[in-house]
Amino acid sequence: MIFLNILLVVGAIGFLCWLVFTLAVYALPLFIGVTVGLWAHDSGAGIVGGLAIGVLAAGATAILGQLIFAFARPLWLRLVVAVLFAGLAAVAGYAATHGIAKHLMPSEGWQMAFSIFGAIAVGMTALFRMAGAAPPEPGMERTSDA
Repeated sequence: MIFLNILLVVGAIGFLCWLVFTLAVYALPLFIGVTVGLWAHDSGAGIVGGLAIGVLAAGATAILGQLIFAFARPLWLRLVVAVLFAGLAAVAGYAATHGIAKHLMPSEGWQMAFSIFGAIAVGMTALFRMAGAAPPEPGMERTSDA
């Protein structure tokens, strides 16, 4: 029975890590959506209004960020968008990794080391996912030699 518990815990940790890597790109839209939704609720929109406005703000942030990153010509603008998305993803990766590391090791130094490594890994993954979604630069398309 203890063997099955160990397998279940390893599987759960693996699933949560996969979830963090998959959803890390959406940390900034989620943050903005929650902030705007709470602001709308506090200003009298109610629960349904706050939820609707928060979802619209999150969706608009995600779409606008992807469009700017995909079609902006200046490299500095694309870099700013990438740093915003990947930076908040790194913060989310740090928090998730630190939460897991606190349960697995007693040493605070090692917890911090693993948390920083997790933040870097999640931030880089989010950055590469955004870069992979962008179309190639004009004139840089791959041509077949056949």
